[in-house]
Amino acid sequence: MHTVAVLALDGVIPFDLSVPIDTFGRARLPDGREPYRVRVCSARDEVDAGAFTVRAPYGLQALAEADTIILPGVARPPETLPPGVGEALRAAAANGTRIASICVGAFLLAATGLLDGLRATTHWVAAPDLARRHPAVTVDPNVLYVDNGQFLTSAGAAAALDMCLHMIRKDFGSAVAAHAARLSVMPLEREGGQAQFIVHDLPPAPAGTTLEPLLAWLEDHCDQDLTLAEIAAKAGMSTRTLNRRFREQTGTTPLQWLHRARVRRAQYLLETTAYPVERIAVQTGFGSPTAFRERFRRVVGTSPQAYRRAFRAGVS
Repeated sequence: MHTVAVLALDGVIPFDLSVPIDTFGRARLPDGREPYRVRVCSARDEVDAGAFTVRAPYGLQALAEADTIILPGVARPPETLPPGVGEALRAAAANGTRIASICVGAFLLAATGLLDGLRATTHWVAAPDLARRHPAVTVDPNVLYVDNGQFLTSAGAAAALDMCLHMIRKDFGSAVAAHAARLSVMPLEREGGQAQFIVHDLPPAPAGTTLEPLLAWLEDHCDQDLTLAEIAAKAGMSTRTLNRRFREQTGTTPLQWLHRARVRRAQYLLETTAYPVERIAVQTGFGSPTAFRERFRRVVGTSPQAYRRAFRAGVS
């Protein structure tokens, strides 16, 4: 049997802890046999899980016997790992053990140094902090999970299921993974990535700056086919000066800011109306449905129709 060790540390997030236990524990081979043996391990006798306390039956020594180690997220990822944890994980990695993190468990895996030079993901809210703490790791906040072969990382919450199902498929094939997905009431593959859940705020400009009136005007008129020259004329500046002021005050260009405003409006219309994509393309200033779909997928990571299915509020 393939042994999966789930490491529970103080502050472990209950959902992150339970997903691999349940997903791997319920997997079955075509003949009904269990392909995985799941063990919950900890560095201490008792682990604080917030609403309850965990008493894991296995210690850190069980990590050396595992084929796969799962690192659930913790409420406040520490700068340094508890004594013995980093050493145990690095020793397991040296023996070829597969190690995967869930959500902010990526901070724990990154703290071992095992992700240095690799691409990784975590919950999109925590991605900037992960990149700041571990500059040797290439953080991608737009995907549901990243598989580097021996090391895997997943985004927040339900993305843990996506990653676990992916590992089951690699270990025992699509039929076993599809059965596990049905038991979890999950598709084996979800359309789009984590980007569809990110709130794409417009780049801010400090209150009272010279661009504040222009930004308000752009947001009100983002449905129009505006050119850089027209925006500059509205601002009473040359295009060169306008670009410089935008970079200084928003960190982006006028047209990039305008595209982001249009995408935000499109998201709102997809969530709250039943308007066809063609109408939304016109109302958000993209002109053609093709241009709208391409820009929307580039920013949000999925198609307008898939976004609507996921987030529409049930209006008619």
